[in-house]
Amino acid sequence: MGFVSLRGQLPALALVTALALSACSGDSDPPPPAEAAAPPAAAETEPAPEAPASEPGSTDGSASEPDSTTTSTGTGTGTGTSTSTSTSEYGPGPPVPSGPIETAAADELDAMFGDLSNAIEPEALRRIGESGDPRLAWLVSDLLRFIASSRAVTALSETYALLTGTTLDTTGGAAWTEMTNTLIAWDIPAPPGYTDYKRQLYAFVEPGWAPFFADPASDIDWRLITWGGVFIDDRELGDLAGCARGCIPALDDPTVTGAGEGDWYPDASTVFGLEVDGEARAYPRNMMEVHEMVNDTIGGRRIGMPYCTLCGSAQAYFTDTSDQDVVLRTSGLLSRSNKVMYDLGTKSVFDTFTGRALSGPLREQGVQLPELTVITATWGEWKAAHPNTTILAQDGGVGRVYAADPLGGRDDAGPIFPIGDADPRLAVHDAVVGVIRPDGQAVAFPAGPARLTLDGRGDVEHAGVRLLAAGGGLVAETVAGESLVSHQSFWFAWSQFHPDTELWLGSAP
Repeated sequence: MGFVSLRGQLPALALVTALALSACSGDSDPPPPAEAAAPPAAAETEPAPEAPASEPGSTDGSASEPDSTTTSTGTGTGTGTSTSTSTSEYGPGPPVPSGPIETAAADELDAMFGDLSNAIEPEALRRIGESGDPRLAWLVSDLLRFIASSRAVTALSETYALLTGTTLDTTGGAAWTEMTNTLIAWDIPAPPGYTDYKRQLYAFVEPGWAPFFADPASDIDWRLITWGGVFIDDRELGDLAGCARGCIPALDDPTVTGAGEGDWYPDASTVFGLEVDGEARAYPRNMMEVHEMVNDTIGGRRIGMPYCTLCGSAQAYFTDTSDQDVVLRTSGLLSRSNKVMYDLGTKSVFDTFTGRALSGPLREQGVQLPELTVITATWGEWKAAHPNTTILAQDGGVGRVYAADPLGGRDDAGPIFPIGDADPRLAVHDAVVGVIRPDGQAVAFPAGPARLTLDGRGDVEHAGVRLLAAGGGLVAETVAGESLVSHQSFWFAWSQFHPDTELWLGSAP
């Protein structure tokens, strides 16, 4: 007899997760009643093409005995997950077979993911585990993300142990996080057919995610994609209504006021400042922690500003550079604790950290959104440097009351979603100012020490990049004086996207 059904698990889990984690935010649209979160039957979702041949570890998906093995080293080669060290804190990974999935395990997976409205049978999990194929642990992790039953957690953890030869700490809800961190650190390849299995699961939970799987040539590494705890924001531009199932609602074309009318916001509180063609605007952090995405017009240009609270990263992109304006929305998905954003019109997924289209029509067009500098400053510093600045109206133009600290220290203990190994050169939540040189080399500066050095009239310069104090924050230029785009983020986020970063660690004595 089956011990758990996704249909029975998701209503309660969606409610609890939206309340407790709220994806990348401490405040989202109010979660719906439990019954509203029940997903449709898997048969109601549209099929997507098979996973591309370029997917790590994938083949044509035919079932037979694995034909060879390799050893996962934990160095992150091939996935952008490498760091400055060559040894994973999770130890060496298990041997990994290449070739098709073992026939018995493939049959169980086909039956399980083909009808997710049925209960999952313990015997089916045992047969999958007995294949000893660590690649299948990604699917175990995917299932565990949506299942809260203690019996199911135990059974899935036991399956993981059979597949990888390792055991997990299943106390305190740690199993999924530990499992996924380990798989990322080991850089375990995806099994054949992984993208299609994952599509069936994720489209079952949220049909709005199905289009993200439709591009067979996408550059998305689906192993790293996980649910952030809320659902997709697919409202039309300017729609003030909330999402029926709970989402992180973007703020479109917010009402703004002059600096003199912004005295409601404390001078010591943080803003994210933009300047385009002489027009300056401040976005209060507490409002960005609620919306995490703004579509706006500044200096006659359309911009989109995603703010990933999990990454401590506010970025801004020009969105009026393709055939039609891009409208950015929050998907409700994460990639290594970074929000996954997408274009509302084409359903193309973007790399939030780089602005590059990863899937859909905009990937086919090779769209790379041009980035502009975001200055992190206090409101007092920003308006002193930009007396003609505007600031978002106190209610955002949507009649909302914003808490002063929506997150309430949520991230104080470190990342709350899996990231794999972290670059040990700095603490995971140290704030850095990141820059990409014209030749593509990434350079980062710890923000606090850089500010102290500049305040003491010292120079902050490294690897051909110089930091300057401006607008109450920090900006970057080449040593020749050419302006460079920069933004602030947590170190773990910057370093996982730019593992070969040159890091300034202070001026030599």
